[in-house]
Amino acid sequence: MNSLTDIALTEESIADFLQQNPEFFERHAELLTGVRLISGHGPRAVSLQERQAEMLREKIKALEHRIMDMMRHGSENAAIASKIHQWTHALVKVQDLRELPHALTASLQHTFDVPQVALRLWNVSGAHSGTVYTMGVSDDAKAFAASLTMPFCGPNMGFEPVNWLPNPNAVQSLALLTLHDGAMDSTSNSFGMLVLGSPDPHRFDATMGTEFLSRIAELASASLSRMRLPALTLAHG
Repeated sequence: MNSLTDIALTEESIADFLQQNPEFFERHAELLTGVRLISGHGPRAVSLQERQAEMLREKIKALEHRIMDMMRHGSENAAIASKIHQWTHALVKVQDLRELPHALTASLQHTFDVPQVALRLWNVSGAHSGTVYTMGVSDDAKAFAASLTMPFCGPNMGFEPVNWLPNPNAVQSLALLTLHDGAMDSTSNSFGMLVLGSPDPHRFDATMGTEFLSRIAELASASLSRMRLPALTLAHG
């Protein structure tokens, strides 16, 4: 053997032989303890059996970590689903539409422990116009809301909707949820926005999943759509 290629081919042929002839180690059991390998946990030499046991323990440990992560994520998801159920129940109990915006934001803040929550609506019927929930929304903010096809999560970048929160200067991360008639990924028929703010810069991180936030936006949209102007009025407005 005069080259690395020869060595590689020889090692490959040895590996193929051992795979095709597992009884080899039955006939030569002394190799299992006689062959010395470098331990994965230090420079000491161990037998082939010991090294195999180490590898199995490492695999088992990795599987245990994966199982624990799956259980943790499952528990977290179940907790969030339970909170969404509680929040939905609070919305269903509201009979007076004039109380709905406050009940929605207050229960959202309490149930999900969100430090700051704001809501703005537009194109609502006359009975619901002129409230704090319909004031201070520019055309730019409406266009921005309509452009979002999924919840926005990230740092406070000074978007206009942040100013709807009680204490915008304390916000380090936020989530912006557009309210729609119809599909949430649509860029039309938007009629409002929910703003969730936190002093924790990681609470609404840009890399976080938005599935549950999308469910919240859908539920809020369905609930608040009862305050909307009739479709015919909007078409002629």
